[in-house]
Amino acid sequence: MEHNAFPQPPQPSSAGFDCNQALPPEVITGLELFNAGRYFEAHEELETAWRREKGVIRDLYRGILQVGVGYYHLQHNNYLGARKMFIRCRQWLEPFPAKCCGIDLARFRKDFESIEAQLLMMDPSAPVTFTFRPIHYRLNPDGTPAPVSK
Repeated sequence: MEHNAFPQPPQPSSAGFDCNQALPPEVITGLELFNAGRYFEAHEELETAWRREKGVIRDLYRGILQVGVGYYHLQHNNYLGARKMFIRCRQWLEPFPAKCCGIDLARFRKDFESIEAQLLMMDPSAPVTFTFRPIHYRLNPDGTPAPVSK
């Protein structure tokens, strides 16, 4: 019998998920910490939101926090740990559209996949500098997604 080590996330479309809902303060703080390069602290905030949330959106928080953990591992030269996080985060981010809750997930995916590609091609014995890009998001003061300006 095959055992799947990672539970499969529910699909947002089948769960009636609304990508226009407001983000809780912990997620907003987590995004700010992530963008400041404080990945451990970002993880803590996003994990708090993930534990409190019971809906499908929790998988989005989980995916973002796992990318942050991957970046944290890279900062500490734990390349295997980073690779594992990049593999795991996909299952949580995959179901969500390119833009959700004001977060530009298409850009976020492209950015971490670029880091992952650099990781896969590097010589582990040579020093490497990774350029971590911020998460792009646009919110109203109440945490709801702001309209994208043209």
